[in-house]
Amino acid sequence: MDEMLRIALPNKGRLSQKIYELLDKAGLNLGSKDERCLKLDTLDNKFQLIFVRAADIPNFLDSNVADIGFTGRDIVVEKEIKLDIIKEFNFGKCDMVVALPEELEINDATELKEKIKQPVRVATSFPNIAKSYFKKLGIEAKISEIMGAVEITPSLGFCDCVIDITSTGTTLKSNRLKIIDKILSSSTVLCSRCDLEPEKQLKLRSLIRAIDSVIDAQSKKYLMAHIPKNKIEDVKKFLPGLSSPTVMPLYESEDKVVIHVVVDEDKIYDAIDNLKQIGGGGILILSVNQMVK
Repeated sequence: MDEMLRIALPNKGRLSQKIYELLDKAGLNLGSKDERCLKLDTLDNKFQLIFVRAADIPNFLDSNVADIGFTGRDIVVEKEIKLDIIKEFNFGKCDMVVALPEELEINDATELKEKIKQPVRVATSFPNIAKSYFKKLGIEAKISEIMGAVEITPSLGFCDCVIDITSTGTTLKSNRLKIIDKILSSSTVLCSRCDLEPEKQLKLRSLIRAIDSVIDAQSKKYLMAHIPKNKIEDVKKFLPGLSSPTVMPLYESEDKVVIHVVVDEDKIYDAIDNLKQIGGGGILILSVNQMVK
């Protein structure tokens, strides 16, 4: 039996659920999962899922405990571990920013050198990124690693500023902090060990193809309709599909045909209106689970 491709993913939260659902829709044969389950083999024994903290996933890859993993780009940068980033996703988006109390008359990070007593006291969950950031600015910094509730630390007198991640900035504002610089943008990434074996690389490519098919299908609908045969050219103008609509004869009808086409979800209602205007009927709209281009 071939060795399973070991996949590390976050063990809790919305991101974990989203990735699990994505893999399930991609056809990994996951079956049911208990909330306390930390390791799960697919029913076909091709993949093994390992549920760990998102921050630890680069370490699991580096230690050869997992082959590939889903985590944030910010975490990969912070860990300073050499990994191959295979794919970046359009979810789990956030920015890593520098923020300090609103009452301070500082609007740019370069002003910290003149307006804050050196070394600048910094609280963050990303000490390596913080160290590199202030070194580039030529600012002496005392960096304290805080694993949670970083936003409250300036009001407690613990630090002068923070480096933290934010999606909307709401938590920073509620703690009366203002952003003075953005260090990087992050989202969910799929990364792998750099020395992934050839047979596992093949499995990874198949997995990526399956994941892409799910993502490509998320904004699509499959439409079928009966239309007059002499209106096929009109249909091509407003329902181009992936290339052009599939046209099939309709049983016991010489003047009508059936069209099959994949349509962008946000254009489906316009498509229905156009079909009705040319005499279309029997319109059926279906969800698309996967779409391989």
